[in-house]
Amino acid sequence: MNKLYIPLVFLAFFCLSSCVDIEEHYNFKPDGSCTVQYGFDMSRALSVLNVLISDSVRATPQFSLVKDTSMNYYNTLTDSVISKMSAEDIKTAKNSALHISMDLPKNKMRVNLDYSAKSPADLVYYLHHVSAFSVKLPEFEFLGPDKKDKVEFHDLNEKATVKPQDLKIDKEDYKNNLLLGGQDYYTYEITDHKFSRIINKIKFDKFLKGAGARLAMAKAMLIDMPYKMVLKFTKPVKKVDNRKAIVSADRMQVTLVTSMDEVIKNPALMNLQVDF
Repeated sequence: MNKLYIPLVFLAFFCLSSCVDIEEHYNFKPDGSCTVQYGFDMSRALSVLNVLISDSVRATPQFSLVKDTSMNYYNTLTDSVISKMSAEDIKTAKNSALHISMDLPKNKMRVNLDYSAKSPADLVYYLHHVSAFSVKLPEFEFLGPDKKDKVEFHDLNEKATVKPQDLKIDKEDYKNNLLLGGQDYYTYEITDHKFSRIINKIKFDKFLKGAGARLAMAKAMLIDMPYKMVLKFTKPVKKVDNRKAIVSADRMQVTLVTSMDEVIKNPALMNLQVDF
């Protein structure tokens, strides 16, 4: 399989993943299906990156990109990632779509990961397994043949080579960053009448330990790392157990808004059960 390497600007996200605004949108349908979208707004991360990088890197063609494109998510995965996936994971990845909208001169970049679940069980499987195939960076897949001091970035027919030290990337951080930032620390239960998400504090604490340096950097730069979750139902909501969750006037939508700083202090804020 030909590797589709992530564009240069993705390093802004991987290096500054704590500076990303995250939104989750769930749109449940009468037949039990559901469309789910993870939205990652990296605009503030790009603004921070522009302060950190050298003028020579900022002057490269990649930092002048203006693009709006969609692709099948499976086609973005490298061979090393695919080789570790189950048949069901591969099927799920092939049914996922990635949309990238960027205007780098204006420090704007947004990435959406979309999936259409056919049933509550399909949705639970996706949410529990998405981190296994779509989140983890393939180990040093970005490194050139010598695997030492060069990183390759491909954007369709464009190619640029830069040295990791120019972007101040630690190889271990580079290897271990997660696109969904710890999605595997949740447990989901979803039926025709209930949506439940519980945070696993042990896994969350492990995530915090690994991401501590990036979180501290974001906080020092006064970046609050907002998080928003929106669930749209086809039946009126009967009960919600999260005090921060807001139910719409027609009781068909639930919105949860918080920030990483609040969640670090009280992980239970991410727990949510909706009966409908």
